Amino acid sequence: MSETQAQGQAEISWADFEKVVIVAGTVVRVEPFPEARKPAWKVWVDFGPYGEKKTSAQIAALYRAEDLLGRQIVGIINFPEKQIGPFRSQFLLTGFPTDDGVVVTAIERAVPNGTRLA
Repeated sequence: MSETQAQGQAEISWADFEKVVIVAGTVVRVEPFPEARKPAWKVWVDFGPYGEKKTSAQIAALYRAEDLLGRQIVGIINFPEKQIGPFRSQFLLTGFPTDDGVVVTAIERAVPNGTRLA
């Protein structure tokens, strides 16, 4: 039994991975989202050739708006859009949940917006 199978996770093929469009983008706008049930920001990101997309991100516990502006993030841009209260979310901003809040996935060195994770 592989470690993956032991943890209860199904193995996927490379073709499965390629279906998920995971790309780098730069945060260009951040606004409060007071209607959200949990502390969140409305975040707009420039994904280069994929255009600008917006999302609601529950990252307000660890990040101020000014911490996010200009920062490169990792987003999944091919999920269906999701209605979150009065706001339409167009991508998933990736991060890691901790007891203190969600830690945004960091890009160690700048890459062009729209670069896919490989």
